[in-house]
Amino acid sequence: MAKSVEKVLYTAKTHTTGGRAGAAQSSDGRLRIELSPPGSSGAGTNPEQLFAAGWSACFIGAMERAARKLDVKLPRDVAVDAEVDLGTVGEDFQLQARLNVSLPGVDRATAQTIIDAAHQLCPYSRATRGNIVVELSAA
Repeated sequence: MAKSVEKVLYTAKTHTTGGRAGAAQSSDGRLRIELSPPGSSGAGTNPEQLFAAGWSACFIGAMERAARKLDVKLPRDVAVDAEVDLGTVGEDFQLQARLNVSLPGVDRATAQTIIDAAHQLCPYSRATRGNIVVELSAA
């Protein structure tokens, strides 16, 4: 069973109209985007790209926290290439994802330890755990 947040650190507020062929903006005006369905020729982005960007940014933050606990310094050029698939299972829509992590200069075993720990810490990973297939890999 999900637990309620004990202390809210930040609340993102957006207003979206038109669905996948619409627009979205944040309450503070810092985000204003056009939306287009995946694979279309529209000028906007889509929810899957936004999810991939948010998850990968959050995952890097979780890796930083995990690395600190292990007394490992992450390289400046750490990167996550996130791939989020939109597909179907029967007649239902479903997501699946791959997070491909680059930790230049970090040995493979240490990198995998950091990645696995980050996957436990990252709120996006926690939100998707058990709900979608997620593959993690160290480049």
